[in-house]
Amino acid sequence: MARRPEELIHLLTRVERLSVRRVHSVLDEFGCSVEAWRVLDLLSDGQGHNMTALAEHAFLPAPSLTKLIDQLVDQNLVFRRVDPVDRRRVLAHLTPRGLERWQSLSREVRADWAELEPLLTDEDGRRLEPLLDRLARTLESGGTADGRGKVTAGRAERAAGRGR
Repeated sequence: MARRPEELIHLLTRVERLSVRRVHSVLDEFGCSVEAWRVLDLLSDGQGHNMTALAEHAFLPAPSLTKLIDQLVDQNLVFRRVDPVDRRRVLAHLTPRGLERWQSLSREVRADWAELEPLLTDEDGRRLEPLLDRLARTLESGGTADGRGKVTAGRAERAAGRGR
């Protein structure tokens, strides 16, 4: 890696926070949180999703997601149905009003991000997205590029704070 890990982590955090701040400024005009927008975004595929998937997509703990889903139900943007495959689970879906809301919000966010196009070309995006996706998948798998999640003795010691 060309950068020290702490430099890369700092840069990724900075980009994430500035990106969310930018999206938040657009969504705030419509009284929508970034987390609600993320939930609406996932549900926009029309498939219905369980609470675990929604929590992961919105980066929310389960209790916060439940509260958010309750609010979205109260606003007639989302409805819940028992999963026909696993009757113990509940799936959330967009209402027609929720779909319209998501389309409107997404249009506004895309328009705002279009202002960045001179700085971040389509070519840059085509290169950046797979790199970030590969990094995220590697980190999720336990930190190995092959995805096997091996933990070496040295890494285990460093994680436990014994090795340097």
